[in-house]
Amino acid sequence: MKREEEYNRMLQRERNEPTELGRPVPLLVLFVIASLFLWSVYYIAVSDLHSPASFGDNRTTADFEVAESTTIDGGQLYTANCVACHQASGAGVPGVFPPLSASEWVQGKPEVVIQILLHGITGELTVEGTTYNGVMPDFGSKFNDDEIAALVNHLRTNFGNKASTIEADLVKAQREATADRTTPWNGEADLQKLEEQ
Repeated sequence: MKREEEYNRMLQRERNEPTELGRPVPLLVLFVIASLFLWSVYYIAVSDLHSPASFGDNRTTADFEVAESTTIDGGQLYTANCVACHQASGAGVPGVFPPLSASEWVQGKPEVVIQILLHGITGELTVEGTTYNGVMPDFGSKFNDDEIAALVNHLRTNFGNKASTIEADLVKAQREATADRTTPWNGEADLQKLEEQ
């Protein structure tokens, strides 16, 4: 029986679970919210959303016009077409794709690099003492003379190269001089012949 009495005493000490009383939102808060809502609806309804600001510095708005650029960015052409092989730094991939930085073919006669871009190259090519044996596609069918000139200028003035720039007229002359060529240049042997011309 002791146990039962002790149990009853324990139950009597326990309190009911606390409950939250029903406390509605005060009417003043509801009135403020309703007033703000009605005012915002009225404000949107009467305001002219398409007129210039009535307060401000009295500037008139003008349509945005893009200026037409007459220059072609050789860097963009390089990024879109050459980075996969020659890398963003122009360092190439050792043993696979030759570097463009400090390359004697890029910094030498501009006609040589123009011809490489116009017709591509296949076979062995030595750059900075390392021999590469691969294939580079032609870009003559893809790019016009201005684009080839922009790309050549990018190659000859970036990646630590300090060679002179060229004009599109030189690309046009080189394209016309080899218009009947349908195959890529055959490695270093053909490029050396171009250098001697």
